[in-house]
Amino acid sequence: MNSGADARALRSRNLRTLGALAALFFVPLLASGWLYYGTSWRPGGHVNHGELIQPPRPLPHVDLPRIALAGEATREVAPSDPTLFRGKWTLVYIGDGSCDASCRGTLYVMRQTRLALGTDMTRLDRVFLATANCCARDYLAREHAGVTVLDASGADAARLLDRFPAGDRTHSLFIIDPLGNLMMRYDVRRDPRGLLVDLRRLLELSQIG
Repeated sequence: MNSGADARALRSRNLRTLGALAALFFVPLLASGWLYYGTSWRPGGHVNHGELIQPPRPLPHVDLPRIALAGEATREVAPSDPTLFRGKWTLVYIGDGSCDASCRGTLYVMRQTRLALGTDMTRLDRVFLATANCCARDYLAREHAGVTVLDASGADAARLLDRFPAGDRTHSLFIIDPLGNLMMRYDVRRDPRGLLVDLRRLLELSQIG
């Protein structure tokens, strides 16, 4: 009789121990899941430097004229690439094509960030969506060779531009993932190096683009 009682007591203790161990593992997991998905709370120490766009916004395909820069071609415009925003990561700037001092400063950050990626720079495209007064061809060809300049001043461009957050775009750069999703925004005046840090992390983790 005593041996049976002892066995039941031992089994009961083992079950309690197992339950306590399971609680140590599952309770924090369930709590963190509830906090993240069931409330608006987010941890203050986020690792990204830019502004996350949540949820990411798929960009529509819009056939925007590509502007030939000085020395690139004799034609004024050429058809835009049908694979635009697909297959590679992309940095996008939106602004007036005459490119004032603010525009030039932001494009400088765009160019230097890409160069700082080293061997990964080929995984990143640069796109300038010129919304008017297109364009400062000589300056762009001289200082930003390789940038894709698209004429976004027409009515057809509205479908695309509306997907980007409104507000001050003069100092903003946007990250598009290789699937064509708008996912991050940066104010280059605040933390230009943070853009490079985030891009390096994205490229390291990405299995595409």
